[in-house]
Amino acid sequence: MSGAGWPKRSTSSSSDQSQAMTKTPISQSLTLNRTINLYPLTNYTFGTKEPLFEKDPSVPVRFQRMRDEFVKIGMRRSVEGCLLVHEHGLPHVLLLQLGTMFFKLPGGELNAGEDEVDGLKRLLTETLGQPSGSAGTSSCNWIIEECIGNWYRPNFEPPVYPYLVPHITKPKEHKRLFLVQLQEKALFAVPKNYKLVAAPLFELYDNSQGYGPIISSLPQALCRFNFIYM
Repeated sequence: MSGAGWPKRSTSSSSDQSQAMTKTPISQSLTLNRTINLYPLTNYTFGTKEPLFEKDPSVPVRFQRMRDEFVKIGMRRSVEGCLLVHEHGLPHVLLLQLGTMFFKLPGGELNAGEDEVDGLKRLLTETLGQPSGSAGTSSCNWIIEECIGNWYRPNFEPPVYPYLVPHITKPKEHKRLFLVQLQEKALFAVPKNYKLVAAPLFELYDNSQGYGPIISSLPQALCRFNFIYM
């Protein structure tokens, strides 16, 4: 008697199934082994440069500017970079800290028509690159690996979501996160009004209260990679 319900019972014997499995080429396997090289935090030098201030002095002003620009150019496009190092054998994310409670990934708004990868390289250089004409350890050569997240702002308000909200046809902002492969050694020039901190992944996990929804989601976004500790 054939089985009912779901899943359907197979009519083939177990020996037939095992033979079929042995004939499946390894190249058809869906398992990916994507490796990312992580270098120790001590490999990097941290200097300072002039303060880098936000375009908007307050959150209400920021959303008012977003509202004004939306009428003229449409949805805002933003990009942020995930920079990884390791310390004590654990992966850490480099975060910009402003004050005592606010953390963010380096990045920002794209210009109209600007390519995402080119724009992220520009923003990373503006935020953490050396001032022009400075000497010493080479500045970072930003290698943008791949997109690891898409976040949408449905309204002119703080909440963002990792999906398009069904009843919103025109989101107000689209933010894309990219994994950045750091070179073995580099100098980061940190604006004086910020701190550059290394936060372990385990501290970010399920900690949206401390880091916000985007940063706290990084452990899930990065778990598919195989980290190589150099």
